[in-house]
Amino acid sequence: MCVALRYEADDPYAVRAVFHPLGQGATVEWFLSRDMLAQALSEHTGHGNVRMWPAGGTGRDALYIALSSPAGSALLELPTQDVESFLRETRSVVPQGAESSQLDLDAELAQLLAGGSTPPG
Repeated sequence: MCVALRYEADDPYAVRAVFHPLGQGATVEWFLSRDMLAQALSEHTGHGNVRMWPAGGTGRDALYIALSSPAGSALLELPTQDVESFLRETRSVVPQGAESSQLDLDAELAQLLAGGSTPPG
């Protein structure tokens, strides 16, 4: 299974993990916390359907991500260097701690109160 990580400034707290299951034309997308992904480089993190941790004592320089849902589960192994590089790139787009400046919370709240929804970016 191939996975691609995507980051968009209009959803600054999230990282999209887009999976391309082998032999299937459809993709599967999970939303992960950018902060949690960074934390997982040094310690076990997550709860519920998403858990992440660094490979410890295995001689591998990898990050594990375990995903589960009623439809199934997956255990992913990503090279730590690739994840670190990806996170550096996301921080060049939206620096750590500046995420809230990318959001128009008043507009989002008005949209919710009006009964509508904002389409994904």
